Amino acid sequence: LPSSRALARDLAVSRGTVVGAYNQLIAEGWLTAAHGSGTIVAGGSVADPAGPGTSSGGRPTTVGAPGPRGTRPPFPFDLRPGRPDLSAFPRGPWLAASKRVWATAPRDVLDYSDGLGDPGLRTQLAAYLGRVRGVRAEPDQIVVCGGFIEGLALVANALAGLGTRTVAMEDPCLPLHRRIVTRAGLEVVGMPVDAEGAVIDGLLVNNVADGGPLGVVVTPAHQHPRGVALSPARRAALVALARERDAIVVEDDYDGEFRYDREPVGALQGLAPDRVVYAGTASKTLAPALRLGWLVLPEVLLRPVQDSLVARGWQRPVIDQLVLAELIASGGYDRQVRRMRLRYRRRRDLLVTELARRAPTVRVAGIAAGLHVIVELPPDGPGELATIAAGLERGLALYGLATADYPHARNVGPHRPALVVGYATPPEHTYRAAVDALVTLLADLIPTRF
Repeated sequence: LPSSRALARDLAVSRGTVVGAYNQLIAEGWLTAAHGSGTIVAGGSVADPAGPGTSSGGRPTTVGAPGPRGTRPPFPFDLRPGRPDLSAFPRGPWLAASKRVWATAPRDVLDYSDGLGDPGLRTQLAAYLGRVRGVRAEPDQIVVCGGFIEGLALVANALAGLGTRTVAMEDPCLPLHRRIVTRAGLEVVGMPVDAEGAVIDGLLVNNVADGGPLGVVVTPAHQHPRGVALSPARRAALVALARERDAIVVEDDYDGEFRYDREPVGALQGLAPDRVVYAGTASKTLAPALRLGWLVLPEVLLRPVQDSLVARGWQRPVIDQLVLAELIASGGYDRQVRRMRLRYRRRRDLLVTELARRAPTVRVAGIAAGLHVIVELPPDGPGELATIAAGLERGLALYGLATADYPHARNVGPHRPALVVGYATPPEHTYRAAVDALVTLLADLIPTRF
């Protein structure tokens, strides 16, 4: 188990609380401790000779596959993509910013809001996004929403109201994103993804016969899940197509601040503010539970999205917006991003190094960015489903590229079976053990061949 000091830090409780819990579990026979050897789970108990949470073979009990995104699987090593290290949330800076907000905020902030977002947060976001991501925005172009899913739903409904019938989306992408768009009454056509990102040339024109206004959804800084960046030539082609076809492009910049081998690629929105919706979120930089995201809207969509927000009564908690604005203004948000960029870079480096050393027949794909990496398996190996099932038996929660997690991936040309490994998800004190479990699994399933 982690040391009492490390666990106290991860859980943001006093070390005495953790020591007390460990002592109680030792007294009940669940843990054992020896000086210089740390604290470990006891080998067995009177009630269950195999020990708590294990099968008779000593392996973690498997109860089905990992649950939906956002749920915590009953496994010690969660390497699913899509979440940051929740133990790294900046509790101290957030609490300090909250205290400053409550000490200085006027009483009017406790009243009903207009639903578009706190003006102070929109002002801070406009400055931050311009400085860090190259976004061209004024505060009144920004709408605060409850994350990318809510923002995508708002934009999709606004596009449908403006006469758009078709939206092109990367293939593969998250199935939920496709469902959000189709629920707005829009048809989805797929854009295959290769080493240069979404394939733009020819595909959109060929799939949209009516020549009407078009929507496009892309993740240009770091495509999810394949992990590539949209090349400069493709960016220029997409902007040209948007102008030619009267298209609106939705840029999902979900992890754009996290690039490890160079400076982050600037936002696509900076090339065409009148054609691109910039969608950002605090879910990856801070925590998903905050439910804070933002849209930078071109003029044509500003009123439709604002009307949709007001009509639905969707209002984000104003106090949390004020705290985030204070965190940005004080520099705490920048410091958190820098801290996590360094941590995630080290985690990715460790994973890549260990895979190369102990499982050289697998291949790491994608740029050095974001919170996940693609681990391609040999074509003649056990495949995604068998690897995921074997991982479950060893306490590993994994996602496959072309299995139930990204079902459309199997329809986009030939590809190697692959795992989508979220190296940001485990807390810091368990990460090395999670990497060791994954690499050991792959080394056992796919022996090195010379």
